[in-house]
Amino acid sequence: MTLMKKSGVFKLLWFVVMTITCLCGYGQPRNAKKISTDLFGIFFEDINYAADGGLYAELVQNRSFEYSPTERREWHPLSFWEYVNPGYSYGYVYVQTQDPLHSNNPTYVVIDVEHVGKEAGYTGLSGVGLKNQGFAGMVVKAGEQYNFSMFSRLLSNEPITLSITLQNPQGEILAENTLTISTSSWTKLDVPLIAKASHDTASLTVLATTKGKFALDVVSLFPKNTFKNRPNGLRPDLAQVIADLKPRFVRFPGGCLVHGDGLGNMYRWKQTVGPIEQRKEQRNLWGYHQTGGLGYFEYFQFCEDIGAKPVPVVPAAVSCQNSGGTWRIGGTGQKALPLDEMQEYIQEILDLIEWANGPATSKWGAVRAAAGHPEPFNLEYLAIGNEEKITPEFEQRFRMIYEAVKARHPEITLIGTSGPFHSGEDFDKGWQFANELKVPIVDEHYYTDPKWYLSNHYRYDAYDRSKGKVYLGEYASWGSKLYNAIAEAAYMIGLERNGDVVVMSSYAPLLGKMGFTQWNPDLIYFDNKNIYPTINYYVQQLFSTNAGDYYVPDVVALNRRDSVMVASCVYDSKTGDAIIKLANAGKENKKVKIDLSAFKNIQPVAARTVITGNEDDENKFDLPSKIAPVTDSYKVARKFDYEVPAMSFVLIRIKTKK
Repeated sequence: MTLMKKSGVFKLLWFVVMTITCLCGYGQPRNAKKISTDLFGIFFEDINYAADGGLYAELVQNRSFEYSPTERREWHPLSFWEYVNPGYSYGYVYVQTQDPLHSNNPTYVVIDVEHVGKEAGYTGLSGVGLKNQGFAGMVVKAGEQYNFSMFSRLLSNEPITLSITLQNPQGEILAENTLTISTSSWTKLDVPLIAKASHDTASLTVLATTKGKFALDVVSLFPKNTFKNRPNGLRPDLAQVIADLKPRFVRFPGGCLVHGDGLGNMYRWKQTVGPIEQRKEQRNLWGYHQTGGLGYFEYFQFCEDIGAKPVPVVPAAVSCQNSGGTWRIGGTGQKALPLDEMQEYIQEILDLIEWANGPATSKWGAVRAAAGHPEPFNLEYLAIGNEEKITPEFEQRFRMIYEAVKARHPEITLIGTSGPFHSGEDFDKGWQFANELKVPIVDEHYYTDPKWYLSNHYRYDAYDRSKGKVYLGEYASWGSKLYNAIAEAAYMIGLERNGDVVVMSSYAPLLGKMGFTQWNPDLIYFDNKNIYPTINYYVQQLFSTNAGDYYVPDVVALNRRDSVMVASCVYDSKTGDAIIKLANAGKENKKVKIDLSAFKNIQPVAARTVITGNEDDENKFDLPSKIAPVTDSYKVARKFDYEVPAMSFVLIRIKTKK
C-alpha cells in the first residue's frame, strides 16, 4: 500500500472514530455519572376539577344528564340545567332511561312542547327548552367559533325546529343558529356558533321553537380553537402552560382516582376510549363527576403533542383503602377484585398495551386507529397501583398482574408502589415486596413540611443501586410561598445528584381550579379565563428545561452539614452545556466556590436565571405575579466565586465547545 493510500485510509478511520465518539458524547466532563433523561415529568390527576371544567375544553356541564346524588346529595340528572319557556310558552321536561343512546350513557331528557307563545308585542325568541351555564359560566370570545352538537330523536310526528344560542346574563344573544330534528332514531346534529361579542359568564340555550316532543342527550359545546386543534380536545392556554414545562413524561389519569372509591369505581381504561357518547361516566373519588371525555386516547395524544412519554397507571385490582370517604389509617376500606375475575382483568391490561403499541390490524390497535391514530403510541412505561395499603390481597393481585405483563411484554418497564408516605409500615413492606419481585421502578409519594425537604435532600445518596430504581411520583412541600419553592429546588438538586437511582419525579397535584379545590397546594391554579402559575411552577420549569444526562460532582464546593445551601452540576451532552443549580433557603447570602476544571473549552459568557425574594412571597391569584425567573448574562471563568442571594434559586447555563 502506498503512503498516499495509507494516508487516505487513516483519514477515513479518523473520521469514523471521531464521528462515533461525537455520537457517543465526546467531550463529556471528567468523573461524570450517567443519570436518567426522564427525571422530570408531570403527574395529571382529575382532582380540583382538573379535567371536566378544566383542561378538557367541553363548556357544557352535565352534558349527558348523568349527574346523581351519589356524587353530591343535591345533584340530579338536571343539575346545572335550567328550564326556560320565553314568550309565555309552556311544556314539560323530564328524565328518561328507556331506549337510551347507549347502555354506557343511560340517562337522557325528553322535552314536550305544548305551546309556543306568540303574544302581541313580544319580539324575542319563544319556545321551550333548557339553558346550561357550564362550569361557573362559559367564556365566549368575539369572532371565535364554537361547535355545538347533540344527539336527538323525534318523538312526535312533525319535525321540530331548535334555536341554539349563546347568551349573556341579560339574555342578549352572543351567537345563534338553528337545527331541525326530523328522525325517530338517535341522530347526531351539529352546527357552528360564531360569537359576535365577548363575555366571561355566557350560557348555552337549546330552545324548541315549534310544537312537538323530542329526546336529547350529550349536549356539547366546544371551542373550535383547542390545543393543536384536536377534536374533543383541550383548553389551549391551559394545555400550553403545561407544555411549557417540557416534561419528559406524563403520569395519568391520577393517583387515588385510579383505584377508586370501591371496586365499582376503579378507573377502567376501556370505558374512556371510542366515541364520547359510548364512554361510561362515573363519580369522581374527589367528590364530583367525570365524563371520561378526557380519556385514554386524549391523554396519549396530549403526550405526543408535547413530546412527553405516556405513563398510564392501572389499578392493582384493589380499591382505595380510604374508600367510603374517610381516611382510614388501618386501610379497612380496601377491597380486592375476586380471584375468579383476575384473568379477565389481566387481559384488560394486556389489551391496553396492544391498544397503545399494536399494529392497526390488531383488535385493539384497530380501535386506536379508528380514533384517528393508526401509528402506535410507543408506550414504554406502565404503572401498577397507587399508594396501596400493602396487604396480602394487594400483594397477591399485584404479583399476578406483574408476572403476566412481564412475561407477555418484557419491553415494557413496570412501576410498582410503596404506599403514601416516605417511611413507615407500608413503605417498608412495599419496597420489600418490590425487591422480592425485582420490580424495576418503585413509586414513592410524600407530602410534608419544607423543612423536611431541606433536611432530607441527601435521602437517595444511601439507596442501594443494585435494587429497584425510584419514581418520586407525588411530592410537594405544603405551600406555594417562595420558601416552599426553594426547599423543593434544594430537594430536586438531590434528585439530580442521585439521578442514577431516581429515574423519574413529578410534583403533585398539577392543576387546581379556583373555587373548586379539594387539595392544596397545586402547581398551577386557574379559572375559566386566567392561569396563575405558582413560584413552584417556575422552579419545576427551570429544572425540566435545564436537565442533563450526566451529573458532574465537586463542581460547587459545599459543606454537607449546611442544610439550607444545596448545589448541583449536570451536563447536557446534546448541547455541550454545563448547568449549575444553586438553592439557598437561608436568610443570609452564601458564598460558594465553583470549579469548572472538569469541562473543556468553557465559554466566558453564560446565561443566568434567578428566582429570589422574601420567604413569604406568593403569587396571589388576585394580583399580577410578583415572583418569576429573571434571566441575564453572567461572566464565568474556570474557577470563580459566587455569592448566592438569601432565599433564592440560581441557575447558570454555561456553553462548552465539543
